[in-house]
Amino acid sequence: MLNQGLKDQVKAVFAGLKNNYTFQVTAAASHPSKADLVSLLEDVASCSEKINVQQTEGEGLSFNILKNGEANPITFRAIPNGHEFTTLLLAVLNLDGIGKNLPDEAMTKRIQALKNPVQLKSYISLTCTNCPDVVQALNIVAILNPNIQHELIDGGINQEEVEKLNIQAVPAVYANGELLHVGRSSLGELIEKIETLSGSSYQAEAGPAKTYDVIVAGGGPAGVSAAIYSARKGFSVAIVAEKIGGQVTETVDIENMISVNKTTGAQLSANLKQHISDYQIDVMENRRVTEVEVIDGLKTVKTSLGETLIAPALIIATGASWRKLNVPGESQYIGSGVAFCTHCDGPFYKGKKVAVIGGGNSGLEAAIDLSSIASEVTVLEFMDTLKGDQVLQDKLATLPNVKVITNAQTKEVIGDGGKVTALDFKHRSTEAEERLNLDGVFVQIGLTANSEVFANVVDRNRAGEIIIDAHCRTKQAGIYAAGDVSEVPYKQIVIAMGEGSKAALSAFDDKIKGLQLGVVPEAMTAN
Repeated sequence: MLNQGLKDQVKAVFAGLKNNYTFQVTAAASHPSKADLVSLLEDVASCSEKINVQQTEGEGLSFNILKNGEANPITFRAIPNGHEFTTLLLAVLNLDGIGKNLPDEAMTKRIQALKNPVQLKSYISLTCTNCPDVVQALNIVAILNPNIQHELIDGGINQEEVEKLNIQAVPAVYANGELLHVGRSSLGELIEKIETLSGSSYQAEAGPAKTYDVIVAGGGPAGVSAAIYSARKGFSVAIVAEKIGGQVTETVDIENMISVNKTTGAQLSANLKQHISDYQIDVMENRRVTEVEVIDGLKTVKTSLGETLIAPALIIATGASWRKLNVPGESQYIGSGVAFCTHCDGPFYKGKKVAVIGGGNSGLEAAIDLSSIASEVTVLEFMDTLKGDQVLQDKLATLPNVKVITNAQTKEVIGDGGKVTALDFKHRSTEAEERLNLDGVFVQIGLTANSEVFANVVDRNRAGEIIIDAHCRTKQAGIYAAGDVSEVPYKQIVIAMGEGSKAALSAFDDKIKGLQLGVVPEAMTAN
């Protein structure tokens, strides 16, 4: 299944393995996917003398990775190709104690502090671009804490199980038989949810505050750009982020990065991470900023792992998150008919009727994607005209199974207690209400700024965006904002990168001119 070029890459990846590994396959002899799984694993095993494949008779289709003959807490009930091929390789590397995705010491201690047993099951699709991040994070949790077990389950070859649970969005993570999480997530967010079940003995170490010249909050294009530009100016820099790459990781194809004809969100995120590693920047990933104070001009930032950071300059680049409808039924049916990612969840709606809420670029792109999967697609736009680019509107007009309704206000998502069955909306021009009988609702109504934690130190507009001047300065000297979290128009990757650079340059200019206020005392300057 692997061509020679890919085998050569895998050989290089596994060149440093220290332990011996066995792909232990358990499968029914008649399982239609058994041959494909064995073929894939044998190809991978052929890339290292440290790996072999063994087979045993059993029910279904699964495999475990034995380390020096001992089973580990990760089970694959899937053929990990497509987006999950990297998950397979990382599982081996992580078991060997290596891999760039392993968390830092503080996050490792938090994982190891989980107290009680938890059985995790992640239902995924091989076409899902968000699934790998979630399952790789949960694999790390299971590897680092013996109380945690994790199964990766491909819905495509375990359809009966998926249908029984009425799963219509992935990744869907179950913990001890109950739904824990649906959709994109980070290691930090998942740990917080697992802690509610497992309990934790973790206590943040009450060490001294770490001091820097600049703290950057956020790891997307704006945050990474700000951190790199700051480091290039000779500043000591820390970047606090749930994930380097931020929301970019959700994007499949990127075709408007000038000079780069086409790339993907995953590749761009990897490039951002690689670029930032070229500089002496403290990357504090899998964390959120939980508190910000300004005392005598110094900015004190606390993280979700209990750390305290102090600097005269703070650049806020925390981006934005998908906005929800906030109508009855929406939250209840997330993962059971309400979805936000067509690339991940669209395949669940093959031959079914769906609605897309939102007539901007993201909504029109979603409708175009779904038109080749669903039997009927209805686009509902609140305004009296579509807002998306004309080229997308022209494409939409050629699709016979897509209907557009403008001046439509979504009122309620209707379901039968297990899944979505209909959507109620109002025609704003006539006040008449109408019900669409359908199977799924894809919400594409834009973004909301991730600015709440900074509300006490900056001004925000009605949309929650941080108010800035032309130099990315906020009302508070020494605090800057860049990218989607700010009021800068046009939420685009290239704009975010430029704004992050601008914020860093403004911080440098202000330091030279003595405008940041706040000076770190000499007694605190040791990191």
